[in-house]
Amino acid sequence: MLTVDALKRLHVSVSFELADGECIALQGPSGVGKSLLLRAIADLDPNEGSIKLDGTLRESMPAPTWRKKVTYVAAEPGWWADTVQEHFIAWDEALNLVEKLGLPSGCGTWPIRRLSTGEKQRLGLVRALLLRSRVLLLDEPTSALDPASTASVEAIVAERVSTGTSVLWSTHNSAQARRVGSRLFMMSSGRIEEHRF
Repeated sequence: MLTVDALKRLHVSVSFELADGECIALQGPSGVGKSLLLRAIADLDPNEGSIKLDGTLRESMPAPTWRKKVTYVAAEPGWWADTVQEHFIAWDEALNLVEKLGLPSGCGTWPIRRLSTGEKQRLGLVRALLLRSRVLLLDEPTSALDPASTASVEAIVAERVSTGTSVLWSTHNSAQARRVGSRLFMMSSGRIEEHRF
C-alpha cells in the first residue's frame, strides 16, 4: 500500500492511501498541479510530507530504488539514444508488450526522431511496465492515442492492476476516468476532493 500523508507541493497538500491492485483516476483543469503531484510522489521534485510504501518511508531508501518501485510515466517520455531498442535493457522482453500496444516487432530499429507522440507514449509505458513497479504514476498516458490504442493501454494497465500493481492515472477524459478508476481525485485550486464511482 502506498500511503501519502500531508504531501505538500506548491499550494496543494494531499493525504490518501492507494491500495495494492487499485487504480485511482486523477482529474482537474490544466495547470492545477496534477503532474506536479505525480512527480512529487515519485520524488522527482522537491516536496514536503511523508510517503510510505508498505510502511517503509521513501527517505529510507535510495531515490533510484524508490523510483523503480514507484514509477512516474510522463505524458512525453524522455529519450536519450538514437533508436527505440537502445532504451531497453532487454528488447526481447519488451516485444510482447510492444505488440500488445499495436506497434510492430520491427520498431526496435526505428530512429527516435521518426516516432509520433503516440508511439513515444506507448513505448514509454512499455519501459515502465518492464520495471514491474509496485506503483505506476501515469501522467496522461493516452492523450495522443486513437481509441484503439487507448483501449490497448487501458487493457494492459488493468491486467497489471489485477495482479496487484497500484496506479494513480491522470486524465482529462471523464469517461476514461470512470473506466480505469475505482475512485476519482478531482484537483482544483489547492485541494483534492475524492469521489467514488
